[in-house]
Amino acid sequence: MKPALGLIGLVAAGLWAGSPSSAAEVGIFEGDRDVGKVGQPGSVVFEETGKDYMISGGGENMWFTNDAFHFIWKRVSGDFELQAAVQWLQAGGNAHRKACLVVRQTLEPDSAYIDVAVHGDGLTSLQYREARGGLTREIQANETSPARVGIARQGETFLLAVGSEAGPLHPAGPFMRLRFTDPVYVGLGVCAHDDKAIERARFSQVEFQQRKPAADAKPALHCTLETIAIGSRDRRAIYHTLDHIEAPNWSRDGSYFLFNAGGRIYRLPVKGGKPAAIDTGFAQRCNNDHGISPDGARLAISDQTRGGKSLIYTLPINGGEPKAVTPIGPSYWHGWSPDGATLAYCAERNGEFDVYTVPAGGGEEKRLTTAKGLDDGPDYSPDGKWIYFNSDRTGTMQIWRMKPDGNGQEALTSDEFNNWFAHPSPDGKWIAFLTYEKAVSGHPANQVVRLRLMPAAGGSIQELARLFGGQGTINVPSWSPDSKQLAFVSYEMVIGDW
Repeated sequence: MKPALGLIGLVAAGLWAGSPSSAAEVGIFEGDRDVGKVGQPGSVVFEETGKDYMISGGGENMWFTNDAFHFIWKRVSGDFELQAAVQWLQAGGNAHRKACLVVRQTLEPDSAYIDVAVHGDGLTSLQYREARGGLTREIQANETSPARVGIARQGETFLLAVGSEAGPLHPAGPFMRLRFTDPVYVGLGVCAHDDKAIERARFSQVEFQQRKPAADAKPALHCTLETIAIGSRDRRAIYHTLDHIEAPNWSRDGSYFLFNAGGRIYRLPVKGGKPAAIDTGFAQRCNNDHGISPDGARLAISDQTRGGKSLIYTLPINGGEPKAVTPIGPSYWHGWSPDGATLAYCAERNGEFDVYTVPAGGGEEKRLTTAKGLDDGPDYSPDGKWIYFNSDRTGTMQIWRMKPDGNGQEALTSDEFNNWFAHPSPDGKWIAFLTYEKAVSGHPANQVVRLRLMPAAGGSIQELARLFGGQGTINVPSWSPDSKQLAFVSYEMVIGDW
């Protein structure tokens, strides 16, 4: 069906009544329907020559445990890409209204799903519900109102892509792994975010294709520096790159991140942008163990340029010649004492990896742990009364703490996982850490891991996020100064010319 006035003309002339279309009138899609309880029924008009779909939708929300919206769909098995340009056809409306590229397990309102949602205010995010009846979460893209958006599936991996009006799409940073049973429902949806209203969005130049990677295709590593809000669990992709980046620090004034890549330390504005390398002098083989002094004036790095073993150095925060702190390697920095006078680190001496401290200006190191096995990742509590660390002395890697002199060592976790890199929040209320499955040895890269959170005063452990990551995700302190957010790096392996 091709409206004589075109889609925009119908709306402007008041001639589009919004009556539901039949399955034969929805272009590449099999059918359309309202999902969930909607006060105003939705509909779709299809313009074949432009591959355009104008969808009207009501519904209170696509969030929490249930959805209400109008959906145009087809059943799909295997890998695919769906892309479109999205345009709202009415000014005003709720800022949270959503025009979406949708993948759902079923047409029930509480179905597991994932979508790319373009909101009324331009916010673009990857929303998902991992299981039927579960809560919806989102990863926000760091780009507002992109000209074109896409969603792609590769096995269990889904990604949000963006692009200009012409040219190919590229990943924007949000990735999520979900398990669906084929076939899934793939299509376009509109939610008014106001059950008394109808909102209309135009999806133009809609393209759908199924993709089957060549047998010899090699995946590329995609890296995303993200933040997660502790209160809402919502994530935001700050910076996406094909370069291998690791271990973000959050600056003491909250204005920038530091991370390592290719042996250098880079500075990135907290809102994203282009990273700038910090001058670290001769130190050109920095690893992912680095951090900022409590006063924000100095940077500690771990570098193996000289002698081939990691040594700890300090330098001015804006760059300069590194000053050696530990003459013996390997030594891997992990924490500053709150007064800035002492560094805590993991070091290998005589075949044993233990936790040590040393004056920040250099001097004699002090061994704090002596248990057989690996003790790693020391980080001070903000009041200086404890050093948190991880140890495998009980058979699995667990979170421990001890007094700054090494006394009073006690386990804080004892579960069926391997827990690494405990980082106390600046307000002293929380401990964030990285969790691997029990079968995973060490802290390797490219694993399904979890970011978890426990109260410093004791209490149940909460899951912040599940992601593909591991080595490089949160090796070092990465809390925001106000303790409301945590920075980390997620990874994904993607096949294709994205």
